[in-house]
Amino acid sequence: MNLHEATNLPPFKPLRQKPPLIDVTRKADGTIYVLSRHPLGAMKRSLAHLLEERAALHPARNFIAERTPMPNGETGDWRFITYGEMNAQANAVAQSLLDRRMGPEASLLILSGNSIRHAVMMLGAMKARVPVAPVSVAYSLMSGDHSKLRHVHATVQPRMIFAEQGQFYARALAAIVDEGVEIVTAFPVSGRDDVTPYESLISTAAGDAVAASVEKIHHGTVAKYLFTSGSTGMPKGVLQTHGMMCAVVAATEALREDEPEPEEVPQSLEWMPWNHISAGNISFNSNLNAGGTIYLDAGKPLPGLFQETIRNLREIAPLVFGSAPIAFGWLADAMEKDDALRDHFFSRLRFFGYGGATLSQDIYERFQKLAIAATGMRIPLTTMYGATETQGVTVVHWITERVGLIGLPLPGITLKLVPNGAKLEVRVKGPTVTPGYLKRPDLTAAAFDEEDFYCLGDAAKFFDESAPEKGLVFDGRVTEDFKLDTGTWVSAGTLRAQAVAAASPLLQDCVVCGHDKAFVALLAWPNLGAAKDIAAESHRTTPDELINAPKVREFLRTRFAAHNVQASGSSSKIRRVLLMSEPLSIDGHEITDKGYINQHATIERRHKLVELLYAPAPPDDVIEIG
Repeated sequence: MNLHEATNLPPFKPLRQKPPLIDVTRKADGTIYVLSRHPLGAMKRSLAHLLEERAALHPARNFIAERTPMPNGETGDWRFITYGEMNAQANAVAQSLLDRRMGPEASLLILSGNSIRHAVMMLGAMKARVPVAPVSVAYSLMSGDHSKLRHVHATVQPRMIFAEQGQFYARALAAIVDEGVEIVTAFPVSGRDDVTPYESLISTAAGDAVAASVEKIHHGTVAKYLFTSGSTGMPKGVLQTHGMMCAVVAATEALREDEPEPEEVPQSLEWMPWNHISAGNISFNSNLNAGGTIYLDAGKPLPGLFQETIRNLREIAPLVFGSAPIAFGWLADAMEKDDALRDHFFSRLRFFGYGGATLSQDIYERFQKLAIAATGMRIPLTTMYGATETQGVTVVHWITERVGLIGLPLPGITLKLVPNGAKLEVRVKGPTVTPGYLKRPDLTAAAFDEEDFYCLGDAAKFFDESAPEKGLVFDGRVTEDFKLDTGTWVSAGTLRAQAVAAASPLLQDCVVCGHDKAFVALLAWPNLGAAKDIAAESHRTTPDELINAPKVREFLRTRFAAHNVQASGSSSKIRRVLLMSEPLSIDGHEITDKGYINQHATIERRHKLVELLYAPAPPDDVIEIG
């Protein structure tokens, strides 16, 4: 059954959210203003107050769960911290920080990944009004020169660093620690006797100073410094206020059509890092507001690690599931082979959401077939669009069969679409937007226009110009677009998503080449699991062997030839492809910690491969598309 062409399909599960309701204002110069007519509603005072409220309502309810680590590197059973325990331990940490005379001018740097202890330190710091700066684990453990970590450290200038698994971070700590910076770890660090045990913080007796500090928190209080992905240079520290985070919670609540069931405890499975705006702010805060339980997933959508996610989904039945598009493809693979996993996964699921890239129509249809088999109904698809500087600004909050929408503005948000060449550049104003960058007033001034709208650098367009309530479609990065030698503009972001979808499931990602060239070509990374299945040759096991397998090359030729037939012109046709086995480089600024590709840095670093793509007589490695 092809869902894209089928009729009389089963209905969708109800999506308990309000329908689109917007105002659109068009100016003579082509500028368009779009805002939601749904009112924002009351905002919580702060995340610290929200934690205290939830702990008072259900102190014995599980808040966060993580699996116990095993000596062999695997994970064991779940261990939990309740809302009451979290609030008490956060109070103890807050008292410890206040005893050290820490406050708004003395920040906490967190090097560790997601964990119960990480959450305790983060929420405790918030109660003490100490800004928290969670740092990408990759900057510490995967980088060779620690350049981004050193940059972040120099920007934040923390008074305290928390590295839960201190022994793993010994090299990173040696690269950044200055005199006067206290290091807190949960485990001893070989060769260091100057670390503070985490247990000493949570065993501190909390006094009246904590309540007095919480009383001083307001919407303008800075809760975090979240760093941008560094896709256009070194990461920038973005101020995250309690008001920004509470505004997203209030906006999503304003779109609800019904009240939550008081005894229902939402479950979520989270692998994305808390230094990421999506996981660290939107998902975490939404779960806290809902009184839900966050299960921390040690798995990731990477070869060899996704089985942990599958293991967890055999035990956890989420109300909402969100992840990167590649995870949905691998999850579909697993569920198509395992009816029990499929039925358990869909047993409570109300909707699913994706982000970071466009979900391919192929994966969407496979997911819906699985949902129909498990429940007799289709599952609504949502997505939220935003940035580190803006939190979420648009969301798909209605049932649609269209893949690729970024939705419409959240309540309280105004979008400004400004003509920029052939595109509409996205700018945004509202309570979810940052007041600026840490210690960079120059960058702050440059980021906002004359009407105080933040300029995202992305482009968007209406799915249907005559019916703007059908939503907006992402139209690429304004700065990534380029011209062929004919003067024809290429929308690199849009074509990149189309290319990955056209070659699904083989391509994991790609960069679009062709600046001042005669045609478009791709440097691409394969999904090696998919390549192995397509190659169907057991003797091919290495990445280089797989990407040169005849069936893999023919698969790409066939898929991109079909894409080119449907393409509207030279700017959308793909003429050559080069598959690469060398992974993206963090130190080379090719990839951000969130998995986004820096197109310009990748093309510059791999310029010799680009030259092969455009050689008059390309080598055999280059796949030519008819």
